[in-house]
Amino acid sequence: MTDSLRALVVDDDTGFRSSLAMLVEREGFSVEEAGSIAEVRARGSRTDVDIVLADLGLPDGSGLDLLRDEDLARGAEVIVITGNATVESSVAALREGALDYLTKPVDRARLKTILANFSRTRDLKAQVRGLREELRELGRFGNMVGRSAAMQEVYDLIEKVAPTHASVLISGESGTGKELAAETIHRLSRRRSMPFLAVNAGAVAKSLIDSELFGHEKGSFTGADRGRRGYFEEVHGGTLFLDEITEMPAELQVKLLRALESGSIIRVGGSETIRVDVRVIAATNRNPEEAVASGTLRKDLYYRLNVFPIRIPPLRERTEDIDALADRFLADVNRREGTRKAFAPDARGQLRDYPWPGNVRELKNVVERAAIMAEAEIGARLLPVGEKAAPPGPAAGCLEIPVGTSLEDAERRLILATLHECAGDKRRAADLLQMSLKTLYNRLNVYRAEGASIPQA
Repeated sequence: MTDSLRALVVDDDTGFRSSLAMLVEREGFSVEEAGSIAEVRARGSRTDVDIVLADLGLPDGSGLDLLRDEDLARGAEVIVITGNATVESSVAALREGALDYLTKPVDRARLKTILANFSRTRDLKAQVRGLREELRELGRFGNMVGRSAAMQEVYDLIEKVAPTHASVLISGESGTGKELAAETIHRLSRRRSMPFLAVNAGAVAKSLIDSELFGHEKGSFTGADRGRRGYFEEVHGGTLFLDEITEMPAELQVKLLRALESGSIIRVGGSETIRVDVRVIAATNRNPEEAVASGTLRKDLYYRLNVFPIRIPPLRERTEDIDALADRFLADVNRREGTRKAFAPDARGQLRDYPWPGNVRELKNVVERAAIMAEAEIGARLLPVGEKAAPPGPAAGCLEIPVGTSLEDAERRLILATLHECAGDKRRAADLLQMSLKTLYNRLNVYRAEGASIPQA
């Protein structure tokens, strides 16, 4: 810490306030004290404060009121303090924008950690603010693309929650980019130098997900010939993204809740408690409240995960972003394939008119397929048409291959185009190409090694 950092301690208990001020001062801060909100406001300028530690229960209001103070909000972080901590009060504080919260009596080690991280958090937020100004012009936020008002709101939420420890629940239709949002939160957080791991809870076999998340000891079940660490241990210090959280079995939801609340796990077949420091970001393509009502998501886990909710809008609600997204995906293909393909004017209108039920993921797949099938310019005939139309099937598709193209390159383009037409169904593609499935897999392994994007079913 440096002496330039200034703290303000606000509490009506004189003895507690003085003790806390002394602890903060020992961490290198210059400290002032106040006993009420009125005293804080009577100080005059409040823009000279870097961090405020305020009790939730003050004589003339709540410490949360200071989060709404325009002068303080301009430059200071707020840590709230309470003698009667509840999940609701903690969630309310974090949602209002508090950096963190402390309970009475104050844990000195936790206070020291929060203050030690403060300068890094402040520097990070300054970086993010600078990035945000650039994004307003470019329509990008890290790897996320879009300058629409709907996406600017998402960026604002990510900017606010990324530097905190809060759990995040991301909701949105399939294909909207929930994992990308989670990864952006991680990259803008204090954990950005630590691992980020994405796990689809609905794709892991129910018989294995317990072991996958928490690990297992040797001999704990048939086939467990050695012990292994689970995802929580693998990502210690970093961020674990749990997609499709509503697909997780109920008994595993109980264990996940326990891990989140205690900061510890027990391996399958083990008895040792293992401490873990993991930030969990969860996601669902269902309405989370409806999932709670139907019993597929435990209410207590929902409240624990939903500290900071973020909804990713479907593509049909941000059609002004379609051009930028399509350009991004085509640029990726051109860079990967060494080509210079572009959209024809009629293609752009068709991209904007299509409703994109599969959202950003569908747009990406359509652009990649069209880029494979087009020779130089991507025209409207290679793109989906109308409200209910889908891209043309294999029988109706066409591929432009100019005279003089090598047989190897022609085969490559034909195989990838057919696989795109079959929506990644390799067996169907092999049948249409009249080649064995094994031969198709061998070709795709070569293309993948060369950097090609292989459609997945």
